[in-house]
Amino acid sequence: MTNSFRSRCSAIRKGAGLAAIFFLALVSIWSVTVRAEDGRVFELRKYTTHEGKLPELHQRFSRHTNQLFVKHGMSLIAYWTPTEGPEAGNTLIYILAYPSHEARDASWEGFRSDPRWQEAYKASTAGGKLVQKVESTLLRATDYSPIQ
Repeated sequence: MTNSFRSRCSAIRKGAGLAAIFFLALVSIWSVTVRAEDGRVFELRKYTTHEGKLPELHQRFSRHTNQLFVKHGMSLIAYWTPTEGPEAGNTLIYILAYPSHEARDASWEGFRSDPRWQEAYKASTAGGKLVQKVESTLLRATDYSPIQ
């Protein structure tokens, strides 16, 4: 074998080795990304009520909504109301959790079509709608978050 042939073979082996390392790194990154995307999803929801309707919204949540959320696979994380500023007295903020984006979509579909929800909504809005604005943000926990 000539020196140039040996050099080319060595270069091919090094190139193949680097390609294999690169491929394994990509597979590793892909598998971590897939696991992260398949992980738990949180939803931060903010409801701004019409003037004076927050107590009625609290009542609807405590008597109907929360039980139906659980029935349809939503995990109740926490509920808050602002204590000061322009949102105090007319805002409910809460977080729900789901096993995945697909589970979230299925949960909301089941919730909205549930006859018990439709009945509770109709009864609670007989004197006018409670909520004037809904904001929703889907979140994924960081790897250093105490809640996963």
